[in-house]
Amino acid sequence: MIKAVLFDMDGVIVDSEPLHRRAYFRMFDEVGIGVSESLYNSFTGQATLPICRRLCEEFQIDRPAEELVDIKRKHFKDIFQNDMDFELIDGVLELIQDYQYFVAKISGADLKASKPHPEIFIKAAALAGEKPENCMVIEDSTNGIKAAKDANIICVAYKSVNTKNQDYTRANKVISDFKEIYFSELKSL
Repeated sequence: MIKAVLFDMDGVIVDSEPLHRRAYFRMFDEVGIGVSESLYNSFTGQATLPICRRLCEEFQIDRPAEELVDIKRKHFKDIFQNDMDFELIDGVLELIQDYQYFVAKISGADLKASKPHPEIFIKAAALAGEKPENCMVIEDSTNGIKAAKDANIICVAYKSVNTKNQDYTRANKVISDFKEIYFSELKSL
């Protein structure tokens, strides 16, 4: 029985993926590297520091990964503050209201490991006061789905127009409209 719902933030509650993408590509330009679409897509769902560590290794960048993180965050902050199109994803407010409330929040900054490691969802379940098997995760990325499944949590994949080239095959259910998982619909999971 599902007693707690765990939401991924980027790409599920807010459509920040396009903002992150712009910030990353500005950072790539600033440090002088050419990142392919396939490499960039493999980062979806991961925290910034592990991504920057990988970039430093793959492109032999002679700067600390933390410096790349700072550059990316600088660009994200600029885009975030100046982008007038940033808003909640359609239907998510109504879904949150249907479920009632949030009891806690956790982010990559609170963790030792990044997705696809299951740490974030194991800790989120604990913060919700529930066993993982009593939780459901709403995710939009291959890495997030793997993390949820490895944490022994039911996973709903939200297939949005902005999330591209992700593998939803391990998800328990794939949706494109949040109405499909209103509380009254959860019995089917």
